Amino acid sequence: QVQLLESGGGLVQTGGSLRLSCEASGRTFSPYAMAWFRQTPGKEREFVAGITWTRARTFYQGAVEGRFTISADTAKNTVYLEMTNLKPEDTAVYYCATTSYAVTKLEDMYDNWGQGTQVTVSS
Repeated sequence: QVQLLESGGGLVQTGGSLRLSCEASGRTFSPYAMAWFRQTPGKEREFVAGITWTRARTFYQGAVEGRFTISADTAKNTVYLEMTNLKPEDTAVYYCATTSYAVTKLEDMYDNWGQGTQVTVSS
């Protein structure tokens, strides 16, 4: 069983920055990829960014491209999401997830999920 623990969320003003971390623990950890999703009340969880574990190929949702950067430290089993120029519409609970299949926007393709970390951007 793989456990994912997110950290780094908080309250920030518009235009500010935050860095989220997600550390994986448990049995031998070797996903195909990891990703960040986010969710606001009353809405479905949406894909934000993903990264393949071996080749570090990255993928982004259009609304965050150029502002967010996903990276991974495979030695630490940790994935990061560097968020800059934050906007109020980025306010959400952010989740990390692992997949054995492919980086995709489809939640069902992800095997393990963290509990989430709240990001709030004030205007």
